[in-house]
Amino acid sequence: MSAPDSAGPDLETPRRPYAALFAKGEDRRQRILAVAERLLARNGWRNTSLAQIAREAGVTPAGLLHHFESKEQLLNAVLDARDLDDDEHADRSGDLITELSRVPKRFERAPELVGTFMVLLAENLSPDAPLHDRLHKRYRAAAEIIRDLIARGQEQGQYRTDFDAATKATEILAFINGMEIQWLLDPSIPLTEVYQGYAESLARDLAPRSSRT
Repeated sequence: MSAPDSAGPDLETPRRPYAALFAKGEDRRQRILAVAERLLARNGWRNTSLAQIAREAGVTPAGLLHHFESKEQLLNAVLDARDLDDDEHADRSGDLITELSRVPKRFERAPELVGTFMVLLAENLSPDAPLHDRLHKRYRAAAEIIRDLIARGQEQGQYRTDFDAATKATEILAFINGMEIQWLLDPSIPLTEVYQGYAESLARDLAPRSSRT
């Protein structure tokens, strides 16, 4: 009796639906995140339950917990999305004035992330709040990035040197955070024009005195 043909249909490699299942699971995870961002921006984390998020995302509570084991893990995932958006679009080694002028694109690109971040920031000011330490570290990291950009400009003669780079970085961050709050209150604010005006004013302020007209 002849041996079976090794290329025959009986020995075909069975289909593995893992990729399709993974894609569906990732889609569900992203849908949960999107709903969480919207509800958190509107209601805050104290007034948003996992059951509400699951219901609006069209999943069961158990389905939500499959992707996010706790409310704190989901909150951190929302912040991860904000950080990832910044990482993908910011040039942290580039020109400070150019990067500042580009900040309004974040509002156009991911408005829910802006709202969610500011609400979470306001709700986690207390040292014992669940996201306080992470948000504080994030603020410190952002201040250091801006400070380093300014210090580099000072070393290269691009900026004047008679001011403290860390203090100026704090001022710039205060402007950015303040504009996010104002925009949440009034989305009609012409952000591009406001940021462009601030960036131009900052450029004049930082310029060496010998280069000023």
